[in-house]
Amino acid sequence: MKWFDNTALTIVIIGAVNWLLVGIFRFDLVAFLFGNLSRIIYTIVGICGLYLISLYGRMKDMTDVCS
Repeated sequence: MKWFDNTALTIVIIGAVNWLLVGIFRFDLVAFLFGNLSRIIYTIVGICGLYLISLYGRMKDMTDVCS
C-alpha cells in the first residue's frame, strides 16, 4: 500500500502547486493542460486528499510502534 500512499501524495502535491499558480498568477495549469478533462483531474486530486486523511491515523500507529 506504500506505493498508493506515495502516488496519492504526489497527486495532492501537484494539486497544491496548481492552486499556488491560481492564487498568485491566476493561471490554472490543469485546465490549460487537460481542457475539458480538468474536472476529472480535480476529482482525482480531491479523492487522493481525502484518502490521505487516513495517513494521520497510520502515522500515530507508527509512532506507537517505534516508541
